[in-house]
Amino acid sequence: MKKLFILIAIIAATCAGKLTAQSLRTSITFEIKNLGITTDGSIGGLSTKVHFNPANLAGSTVEASVEVNTINTDNSGRDEHLRSEDFFDAARYPKISLRSVAFKHRSGNNYTGTFILTIKDKSKQVEIPFSFLDKGNSVEFKGTLKINRLDFGVGSTSLILSDDVTVHIDCEEKKPESAGA
Repeated sequence: MKKLFILIAIIAATCAGKLTAQSLRTSITFEIKNLGITTDGSIGGLSTKVHFNPANLAGSTVEASVEVNTINTDNSGRDEHLRSEDFFDAARYPKISLRSVAFKHRSGNNYTGTFILTIKDKSKQVEIPFSFLDKGNSVEFKGTLKINRLDFGVGSTSLILSDDVTVHIDCEEKKPESAGA
């Protein structure tokens, strides 16, 4: 139930195309240990402004957000608890946001993005390794990151719930007609 880390899914916002693109496939999922068992879920409502160009990383930018009310762990009681003041406080903080700071090429289709992740008005710089694949008419982003939910005031210290949340981002976007690499 402490899927609070779904918020981290915003990081998934890195999943857009060059300039503004139409989403073909978006999956932002998360995992956290609860009572020693891996619990997973997803978050939706992804909104992005993306200009990612491997040939001009310094000029590339990503802004993204997800809607906290879309948290889904296939357990309505848990989902409501995650949206409550105890965790994400969706009434006061309806969105989780992500804004790029810089990108680095690692090798092949692999990159690392430095982002400012904001959850519940708490911002922290995070690095997200991701792959970028130009498929001709579309682009694909895949990345994974780990965050500590306590860094963002999501939930409290617990012997039952892990502090670490793993977020997986998998997005494919249609390239806009005017997009140039």
